[in-house]
Amino acid sequence: MSLYYHTGRLLALTVVPVLARVRVEDAHHIPDQGPFLILSNHQSALDPLCIQTRTRRIVHSMTKSTQFSKPFFRWLLPRLRAFPTRRYKVDPHAVRVTLRLLGAGEGVCIYAEGERTWTGELQPLRSGTIRVALKAGVPVIPCGISGAFRSRPRWSGTFRRTDVLVRFGEPIHFGAHDDRAERERALPGARARLEGALRELTT
Repeated sequence: MSLYYHTGRLLALTVVPVLARVRVEDAHHIPDQGPFLILSNHQSALDPLCIQTRTRRIVHSMTKSTQFSKPFFRWLLPRLRAFPTRRYKVDPHAVRVTLRLLGAGEGVCIYAEGERTWTGELQPLRSGTIRVALKAGVPVIPCGISGAFRSRPRWSGTFRRTDVLVRFGEPIHFGAHDDRAERERALPGARARLEGALRELTT
């Protein structure tokens, strides 16, 4: 399956410059080996292309389940290392897949707001995403995307070529919180720290 991923990445590298002028900063924060969790804001349908074409590691991406509804995409998306999650509710299967991938030393990207922004501003972060980060105990790489909202807001069906900046922050080490009560105690502080990092990366 890595052949499909790398082929798709090469194709996307030729398409993305047509859609946007993308600049990436501090991708060196992504570790060369071992598990990591990218937690990003979500401005546009362009975001996955910007992240997965500009990271030297393979990145598995949590993707809304409706994207898998058509047979072609149900075949293609897993080969591009996407896996489905149901929005607006806890999806135990998606959580298990995420933890399994991280346990195998892989990298995973989750959009911490749970959906694309309607306003261009950072929306409240989903508690479930932060709980996964606390349980996994792997390095969390905050990723701030700016400019993609102007390229294609969620209600638009077309792209407008704009400047997009993707900034990776320094890894955050929350530590592993295996106990549920322990995760709940750590949740407010982890949320504040991650939200602060994302705001800093998008300003």
